[in-house]
Amino acid sequence: MNNFNGIYNFVSGPLVWLAFIIFIGGSIYRIRNLIVLVNKKERYIYTYMSLKYSLRSIMHWIIPFATVNWRKRPLMTITTFIFHAGLVIMPFFVSAHVVMFHNAWGFSWPSLPESFTDTVTLLVIICSIIFLIRRLVLREVKFLTDASDFGVLLITAAPFITGFLAYHNVGSYHFWVILHILSGEIMLVAIPFTKLSHMLYAVFTRAYIGSEFGKVRHARDW
Repeated sequence: MNNFNGIYNFVSGPLVWLAFIIFIGGSIYRIRNLIVLVNKKERYIYTYMSLKYSLRSIMHWIIPFATVNWRKRPLMTITTFIFHAGLVIMPFFVSAHVVMFHNAWGFSWPSLPESFTDTVTLLVIICSIIFLIRRLVLREVKFLTDASDFGVLLITAAPFITGFLAYHNVGSYHFWVILHILSGEIMLVAIPFTKLSHMLYAVFTRAYIGSEFGKVRHARDW
C-alpha cells in the first residue's frame, strides 16, 4: 500500500503539472508556428477571412448530419460524434476528475452521474474499436494508415479503457488507476506533437475553408 501511495502521489501530483506545462507550452509553440508560417507564405489569407463565414462553417461541421458528408456516412457520423463528445466531456465531468481538480486548484463544478459517464466511457471504447476495424478493413483507409495512426488511436483510447477497468475493479484496482492517470498524461502531452494536434488546428482550418468558400467562391463548404 505504501508503494501504491507513493507512486499515486507522484503520478497524480508532479507528473500532472509536468503534463499540463508540456501541453500548454507545446500548444502555444504549434499555434505560434502556424501563425508565423501564414505570415511568411500566405498573408493574402487575411484579405478574405470572415467571421460570418467562419462561424457558419464551424457550426455546420459540429452539428451531426448537417453536412452532406455526414449524411452520406451515418455510422461513421454517429461514431465520430460520440467519440469526440466523450473526449471533451469525460476529462472534466467525471466525479473523480472533478475531485482531482478541486484538490489541485481549490474549486470545482458539478459532475455527471456515474452511470452516465460509465456508459459514455464504454461507448468511446466501442467507437475506438470501430475506428480500428475501419483502418484494418477498408482498403481506401488502410492505404493511408501508418503505424502512427494506430499509436494515436491507442493513446486516445487508453485513458478510457484503463478508467473503465479501474471503475469496475477488474483485476488490480491500484494498477489500473495508476495506468489510467499515466495514460491521460501521455495523451495530454501527445496532443501538440502528434496527429492529435488537429484538436488545436480544427477551428483555424474550418474558419479558413469557410471563409474561402463563402467570401471568395460564394459557395457552401458542406
